[in-house]
Amino acid sequence: MLPVLKASPSPICPFASSSHLASISMSSSTGSEVLTQGTGYGVVLGIGFVFAVIMMGLSTLQNRYTTYKIATSEEFNTASRSVKPGLIASGIVSAWTWAATLLQSSTVTYEYGLCGGYYYAAGATIQIFIMAVLAVRVKMIAPYCHTYLEIVHARYGNTAHFIFATYGLIVNLIVSSMLLLGGSAVVNAFTGMNIYAANFLIPLGVCIYVILGGLRATFLCDYSHTLILMILILYFFFYTYTQADLIGGFEGMYQKLYQAGLERPVSGNQDGSYLTLKSNYGLTFMIIQITGGFGTVMLDQGYWQRAIASEAKTAVRAYIMGGVAWFAVPLTFSSIMGLAAVALANSPSFPYSGGLTTSEIDAGLAAPAAVVTLLGSGGAAAMLILLFMAVTSAASSEMIATSSILTFDLYQIHFKPDASPLALIRVSHVMVALWAVVMSCVASLWNGIGVSLNWLFLFSGTLFTGAVGPIIFTVVWRQQTKVAAIGGAIGGMFIGIVCWLVVAKQYYGELTIMTTGSMYPNLAGNMGACCSGAIISAIITLIKPDNEFDWSETKKINPRAREMERRRATAANSKSMSNDEDEPSSSGKDKSEATTRASSVKEDSSVDVDLENYESLRKSLKVAIWASSIMTLIVIFLIPIPMFLSHYIFSLAFFKAWIIVCVIWLFVAACITSVLPLWESRFAMIDIFRGLAKDTIRRLPNERSSV
Repeated sequence: MLPVLKASPSPICPFASSSHLASISMSSSTGSEVLTQGTGYGVVLGIGFVFAVIMMGLSTLQNRYTTYKIATSEEFNTASRSVKPGLIASGIVSAWTWAATLLQSSTVTYEYGLCGGYYYAAGATIQIFIMAVLAVRVKMIAPYCHTYLEIVHARYGNTAHFIFATYGLIVNLIVSSMLLLGGSAVVNAFTGMNIYAANFLIPLGVCIYVILGGLRATFLCDYSHTLILMILILYFFFYTYTQADLIGGFEGMYQKLYQAGLERPVSGNQDGSYLTLKSNYGLTFMIIQITGGFGTVMLDQGYWQRAIASEAKTAVRAYIMGGVAWFAVPLTFSSIMGLAAVALANSPSFPYSGGLTTSEIDAGLAAPAAVVTLLGSGGAAAMLILLFMAVTSAASSEMIATSSILTFDLYQIHFKPDASPLALIRVSHVMVALWAVVMSCVASLWNGIGVSLNWLFLFSGTLFTGAVGPIIFTVVWRQQTKVAAIGGAIGGMFIGIVCWLVVAKQYYGELTIMTTGSMYPNLAGNMGACCSGAIISAIITLIKPDNEFDWSETKKINPRAREMERRRATAANSKSMSNDEDEPSSSGKDKSEATTRASSVKEDSSVDVDLENYESLRKSLKVAIWASSIMTLIVIFLIPIPMFLSHYIFSLAFFKAWIIVCVIWLFVAACITSVLPLWESRFAMIDIFRGLAKDTIRRLPNERSSV
């Protein structure tokens, strides 16, 4: 999810002077600091530790009343590959809802008008739909892998594995520090809390509950975060459009937006209107959002982790539902707070007299300003909780994802291939804590040197999107070679950098930090890297394809998990032996680990997916391809392009219909992410409650006898 681009071709300076940073801080403090520092520390520390305590309780219940034990590395890092589609969809929405999702979708709406939120959502949704296809492929070719990088290693060896692991860690580092920067900036703006303290305290509670509960803990917390997110956005909608006197309902909002287009026309929009999808800069923003988003999703282990954790038969459904649900979040939120900021910019109640300045826009203050104007300190507190939830839920995903890479792709593959499950779980815990410190330090570094993540994130797509094509081909194209994968990733990066510099030179006449941070150089760099990486890999493969590779090599990954799955299946048929089967002896584990690669060659039955399940996955793959293609066609072409080419400006009736459709979509998203997971888990919750009741009844006679 890319930060906002400027609506004018003027460049964005990535390094701000101390006076400029001070002015941003001052403007945020005087404009929207309506809560005390104590409130800021209370939210940051209190909510984090509350979730940590909740996870302690849930982990205890899970260990006692279910067959899934958190003490195993498979459960910690993959949730035993048993998560149902509703919870996966909820996790996708939570992981893809950064602070930037809410702040920047509102900011692009403030700059480009109503189209900004749509282009933001559309540009970052198609990657989730495509992940539905890749999720099925992972289940088909490597059903027991921990990370997508393990597939790279199985196919191409150490060199390619190291290169793509570097790409993956860079993406995780940028995303993690970006999350903290957004979260700490909002906490500082609302409460005046020290921004460096926020950088280190925000991950603290997250780190604790991730270590306590692993990946399943992040899913459960994702669910609670998404539930609160939906409730607050719906509250903001109904208050803004039905109760806020400053807005005046649908008619009042429409009239204020129409008047804003006359007083502050948008460059590149039809007649300067805020009520149109005909926006040159908005459409360009969507293109950059698409290319950069591919790198952020396809190279981020967090999104592959959800595919790995899902049940094989429901992975497609989970990702399609997740994409549909997430689309509603930035679309609806920006249609509320982004448009409210435009409508109220000239209001005496607006905290920034005369509207937002360039620095305040860059700071992402459109939504906070609108909330403070409409709801005062109560709205600021709700917005603070909302954004804090967005930051912590996405941060938990990044922590467990990076921990998986460092544990399985670094420690196990390169340092200790025969590591025991106990050693792996300990390393995973250490890596979660280590990454919490690293992301805090890097975020503080960006704050200290004054680097603008707007520039950094836009440019970073030029660095890593060249690897997107080779990674997709690794999963779907048997004939891709090691040279093609490496050549595409590195070649795409170099071509992207050349395009970035050439366009900056040709368009602005000079190469400076300012010119390279503008719109068109970054558009060229992102598209050049993304497209050329795939093209280079395809050409090299077609010239000299690998006709000998067999997918059985990737199915050999992690035979220990395959054996655990067999034991779990046996335990399900024989409850009396479930405890013994779920906790194999250490000698059995050592023996399994020692024969990992040797036995996998001989035991074809342990390598191949059973025929019935494989046929089911093939059908799911077809469904995924068709569903993702149709959804992409609708979201990217059928809705925006006709309205763009017709230069249509919304009428009052069409505006009402647009907003109503947005909120209906959000209700559907709330059902998918909040109601469906409860329904799917009803039997598990009943079993847990029965277990609690039995234990309680057993304790009562003992307590009476002791008295």
